[in-house]
Amino acid sequence: MALLQLSDGQLEKLRLQKLLFLLTRKQETPVYDFVPYRFGCFSFSAAADLKTMVANHILKENENSISLNDQQDYYHQLKPADKNLLTELADYHRDQDTTSIIKYTYLRYPFFAINSEMAGNLLDRNDLKKVEESRPRSNATMLFTIGYEGISLEEYLVRLLKHDVKVLVDVRNNPQSMKWGFSKNLLKKYCEHLGISYVHFPELGITSEQRQGLCTQDDYSKLFENYRQNTLSHTTQSQMEVFRLLNQHQRIALTCFEADIHQCHRKHLAEAVSKLPGFTYEVKHI
Repeated sequence: MALLQLSDGQLEKLRLQKLLFLLTRKQETPVYDFVPYRFGCFSFSAAADLKTMVANHILKENENSISLNDQQDYYHQLKPADKNLLTELADYHRDQDTTSIIKYTYLRYPFFAINSEMAGNLLDRNDLKKVEESRPRSNATMLFTIGYEGISLEEYLVRLLKHDVKVLVDVRNNPQSMKWGFSKNLLKKYCEHLGISYVHFPELGITSEQRQGLCTQDDYSKLFENYRQNTLSHTTQSQMEVFRLLNQHQRIALTCFEADIHQCHRKHLAEAVSKLPGFTYEVKHI
């Protein structure tokens, strides 16, 4: 809101995303995280927040721009450090058009241009080479696991991209989440936007009822012993399908909520898959 205020109350949507991105590069604790998207750095979370503020008539929008809908002084509500960063950012880029700012982000942060539809028109051959060199690639077949507890949707997606994950395998029994972006339909959509396929195996998960009252590591150990005996022993076909996906796509990731792998069933599922005949690959928790 303060950034809009310093920009005469209105910004192109692309320009706003790029300026927010550049601001976060200087913040000790970034307000948003970003992914490499169609026109470079993009925050799905920021876009969702903007959409909510438009719906609540705090902002106005048209096809290309966002504008303030009131006369509040948002700038002076900021902490001094953020005021300084915002002022420097607005002043530095004030006379640059949006295309110049986009190019600036590509040159300074080439990883965020790897999915850009504009890079070929903005960058010369040497700079495009730097973008390609920033694109994560690996020929090694590897089974990853990842939890989304404590991280943003964008940080989660970038972690997948940086490990060159091709397929995200959701192993939650109930793929709904109070955390924005991680319910099944949204997560599937955002993964596919970035070229990552999404599949869901609810039968490989643990029901919410079974996860009630977990306080100690001993509680988790008992839960996972039950999971090994009563779920993994009856879902061999699904585990073989996960293994088939790994052989087909080389780099896949099992996902659930918990950040701590020792408190998540995906550890035991990954171990079960790794014991299937013909499995000779590395398992890595990211």
